[in-house]
This record gives sequence, C-alpha cells and structure tokens, in this order.
Amino acid sequence: MAMGAFCFVAMETFPVGLLPLIADSYHISLSNAGMLVTGYGLTVAVMTLPLAYLTRRVRRRLLLSVLLAVFVLATLGSGLAPTYPLLVGARVVVALSQSVFWAVVGPAAASLFSVSVRGRANATVFGGSALAPMLGVPAGTWLGQQAGWRMAFIALAGMGLLACVTLATLMPSTPVGVGHAATGTSPSAVRFGLLVALTILSVTGLFAAFTYTTPFLTDVARFPALAVGPVLLARGVFDFTGVVLGGMLVDRRPHLVMIGSVSLMAVSLLGMSAFAGSQAIVVGMFAVSGFSIGAMSPALTQRVLEVAPGNTDLASATNSAAFNVGIAGGAALGGGVLSAFGLLSTALVGGIVVTLAVATAVTDPVLATARPAVQEGAP
Repeated sequence: MAMGAFCFVAMETFPVGLLPLIADSYHISLSNAGMLVTGYGLTVAVMTLPLAYLTRRVRRRLLLSVLLAVFVLATLGSGLAPTYPLLVGARVVVALSQSVFWAVVGPAAASLFSVSVRGRANATVFGGSALAPMLGVPAGTWLGQQAGWRMAFIALAGMGLLACVTLATLMPSTPVGVGHAATGTSPSAVRFGLLVALTILSVTGLFAAFTYTTPFLTDVARFPALAVGPVLLARGVFDFTGVVLGGMLVDRRPHLVMIGSVSLMAVSLLGMSAFAGSQAIVVGMFAVSGFSIGAMSPALTQRVLEVAPGNTDLASATNSAAFNVGIAGGAALGGGVLSAFGLLSTALVGGIVVTLAVATAVTDPVLATARPAVQEGAP
C-alpha cells in the first residue's frame, strides 16, 4: 500500500520536473503543459466521492489490485502517448484510479491491525506518499533528463506493477463493511463536519503560500535559484519525519498531534512572512511547514476513522476531496493575493487561514468530551 501511495503521488507530481521536456516533445507552451497537473488535481477533487460510492461494495484486495493495474496501464500509456491529448487522457485515467485509491487505502490499512496501532499503520502508507516528492520527483526528473521523459513514466509503471502484484498476492481478502475500520468508533456528524472544515482551511492556507515557493525563495528571501532544490529537499525530509513521528504518537495522543501539527503550520507560515529577510529563519520555517503537513496526514485519517458518521470509506473519500479542494483553493487564493499585494503576502494570508483551522482543531476535543465515545464492540 505504501508503494502504491508512492506511485500515485509521484505520478501526480512528475510533470513538475519534466514540464520543459514534455512541452518541447509536443511543441506546446509551458502553460499548456502545466494543465497536466491542474487537470489531474481537479479530476481527483471532483471524482473521489462518486467513485468511492460506486465501489463501496467491492472487496478491498480486489479493488486496490484493480486500481494499481489501471495505474500501471495508464502510466505506461502516458509514457508511450504519441500526442499531447492522449497524454492528458492517460493521466486523467490515472487520476480516476487515484481518486478511489485514497478514499479506501486508509480504512483498508487500518482494518489489517488492531485499533491500538492503526495510526502507525496509516503512517506507513503516508510515509510512501511523503517519499514521492522527496525522492520520486527528483529521481524521475534525473531519469527524464538522461533518457527522455517517457522513460521516467515507464519506470514508474514498472514500480506500480511490483506494488500491484505484491498487494494482490499478500493482502488478505475480507468482506466489505466488517471490522472496526468499517464505521467510526465514535461517530459524529458535527465532529466530522468540523474535520472537513479543518482540512479545507489548513490545506488552503498552506498551498496559498506553498504554490509560490520558488518565487518566494528567490525574489523575497533572495536565495539563488540553485538553492531552491536543496531547500525543497530539506522540506521533504522534514515532511517524512513528521509522518513518522506523527504516526508514532497519533494512536496515544490524537488530539495533541492534530492541534500541534496545525499550530506548527500556522506558526511556520506567519514566521516566513514576519522574518522573510532572514534566510536561515525562512529555511527553518519552510522545514517546519513540511513537518506539520507530514504529521497532520496520519492524524486526519485517524480522525476520519473515529468520527465518520457512517461508512468510513465514504467519509475518507469526502475528506480526500476536501484536501484537493484545499489545494486548488489555496493555489487560487495565493494567486489572487500575489496579484493584489505581492509575494510576501501569500505567506501572511496563508498563515491567517491556517489559524482559523487551529480554532477548529481546538474545538474538537471539547465536542469529544461532551459526547461519550462508542467503545469497540459496543452496539
């Protein structure tokens, strides 16, 4: 599952490092080539919930195996696409399979373990996704530069095939809708709504700034262009560290991980804005932002499994869609703020939006103590 998560996130973000090569190959502009990323994200945001509903009765081993098989074929098709429209179409197919994958992989991973360790199980899956931008994108960019961008996609398809075969062979086949991960352990429509709001606000705020990282580093913090890569790598390392530490703590202190990660995110963005003249502080705050989103990822999944008012797969799909709404909304918000007030304001406005997410995170423990939790096995 972690390898599958790595493959999907790598496929989503591969064009970031390969855009010039792809644009040259098809004789199109960089802006047109950028639609490979935009269209992918919009497809995931729009299709996650309806596709999760349509596949809700399919056994998870079969469903995940089919999704990875689709990933392999569509990624291979991307690498072999003779025209740009066919490349776009192949990536849309991958995005459709990713829509369902992220909706079900969290509950599926949790169902394989006891309640006491399911946070760590999900952290392992998210560890795979965190490694994709840290290692997969640089490796894909290097391979594309050496052997052509098509070879990068073909190599990723090979990794997906390995994940597909392994999962189809080793994952137990269990009925859908049974076990502790099928429904929320303490279902609450109000708390789930609060979680969705927290997801949208925190991701919107983060991506209002993160989308414009490169110009912020070069034009505001005055880093040379060659320093952007190492700074991004450092952020990726802290992102992965956040996943690991968050996963270790989330089973025992879920509220602490959630409140702490969102608070750190707000501090990092506001700190980048306030101390933009200090390159050392900017790098530190940038790393903290990576750590915060890494730690928040398993905390979000853990909270879905706790407060889902009905089927956890559909609840997970809803929150996954909310995450992608935050990505798209954050990019749009950051673009508007950039045009109106300049680059420095993207971090400031992003930090203010995430501060609203902190307020929702703090509210949840109050609601949790006001409503007795449903114990595992209770009617």
